[in-house]
Amino acid sequence: MSDDGVIIFDTTLRDGEQAAGINLNMAEKLQIAHQLARLKVDVIEAGFPAASEGDLEAVKRIAQEVKGPIIAGLARARKEDIKAAYEAVKYSDRPRIHTFIATSDIHLKYKLKMSREEVLKAVEEAVKYAKSLVDDVEFSAEDASRSDLDFLVQVFKVALDCGATTLNIPDTVGYAYPAEFGEFVKAIIDGVGAGSGVVWSVHCHNDLGLAVANSLAGIKAGARQVECTINGLGERAGNAALEEIVMALKTRKDIFGIDTKIDTPKLYETSRLVSRLTGVVVPPNKAIVGANAFSHESGIHQHGVLCNRATYEIMRPEDVGFPGTRLYLGKHSGRHAFKKRLEEMGFNLDEEAFERAFKLFKDLCDKKEIVTDSDIEAFIADEILSVSPSKRFELKGFSLSIENGGKATATVTVLENGIEKTDAAVGNGPVDASYKAIKRIVGIDPTLKSYRIEATSERSDALGEAVIVLQYDSFTVVGRGASTDIIEASIKAYVNALNRLFAAASLKGVELS
Repeated sequence: MSDDGVIIFDTTLRDGEQAAGINLNMAEKLQIAHQLARLKVDVIEAGFPAASEGDLEAVKRIAQEVKGPIIAGLARARKEDIKAAYEAVKYSDRPRIHTFIATSDIHLKYKLKMSREEVLKAVEEAVKYAKSLVDDVEFSAEDASRSDLDFLVQVFKVALDCGATTLNIPDTVGYAYPAEFGEFVKAIIDGVGAGSGVVWSVHCHNDLGLAVANSLAGIKAGARQVECTINGLGERAGNAALEEIVMALKTRKDIFGIDTKIDTPKLYETSRLVSRLTGVVVPPNKAIVGANAFSHESGIHQHGVLCNRATYEIMRPEDVGFPGTRLYLGKHSGRHAFKKRLEEMGFNLDEEAFERAFKLFKDLCDKKEIVTDSDIEAFIADEILSVSPSKRFELKGFSLSIENGGKATATVTVLENGIEKTDAAVGNGPVDASYKAIKRIVGIDPTLKSYRIEATSERSDALGEAVIVLQYDSFTVVGRGASTDIIEASIKAYVNALNRLFAAASLKGVELS
């Protein structure tokens, strides 16, 4: 077991993307992966290659393009899953196959319908096969925190004997309590007696709000890898938040005596990037990266901070990259300044995408005196990264007629696979009317599950960014759109969501009608 530091295993692109409503495209996944590499995470779990051709291709592209971190692919303890993971991660300089099987009695009885002996055999076969393909194999016992301790020790011994080099103890359903989980992790480590060549890992979910606390308890008990996500994204209530674990270890070195390799001043920009691309808003009171994390309104607090910031701040804002005073960009800013700002914000654009972004920036400068970072984030996310080369729908134009205190009429023109289609509808306001017109054009009626629009700054000429969630059959997608006209932003978000909806259906071989 190494005491060189805690390995940060980021699963934003796998477990994080499994959160309801998140559906990142290839360009967005690559942006996040490049930013995670700049953040200096040790491992990027890039996806679940066996889940779909799209997942396999995304993990493959990340393995090919992102340098530095280990690139891992998740696989059930099945030969076909492990083969798919290998086909994706083999392009990385540092590939890892992460295979798993459930070990709790409730999972064995109701989900796997397997005996304990059958699970032990499956672990042996899976880890041996993975080891025959790559040197770096991780094994996870799903629902470990509700599993029998003696059986878990058996399972991990088999995985170890078959070549696993990282052994992961997940609290899959967020059931554990920190003191209990710490003792549990220590008992497993002591029971297996793996020695110094193996890394013990924890992966904790947040169903009871204890994911970070449980992860830290696991580290205290001897785990030296922690699996986490940016902003705590993930299934149900989410995962342990990477930024909280990293800063807890950094701030309380007196307790843990161990740190990570994370470049902490990049935490804030990474959080912003992930939030923007997933459409999941960071609550203002979120630890470390929330808008209010370093704000002080109470007079007593303000007085203390003015005297000495340490009176009420246990971390410095600059330690996590919290924004201070920045120069604004405007119409006189050139390519070099714009490119430098994009890099500082975590965007990694090729030359073609950069030129498109610079043109959008200059167009926006004609409409606004000052362009803020939030404006740039919005149009990069909504006009560059979320646009697929194979997009089915494109907004060409719209017109509105609104009666004073009455109904609105919208006429919308959309290109569908290059063919121009126009329709009109009446609704309770311009957005409702526009959405009804688009639904008439595309011939399906998805349910609008969520709609929000926010200004990118406090200025009256700020961009409005619309974020919507559409649901149709078994598909749930997020759409985004930005414009100085909030109606246009709302329509763009709907068209963007439709493109994602049809793309998701196509990957599953489903024809929407």
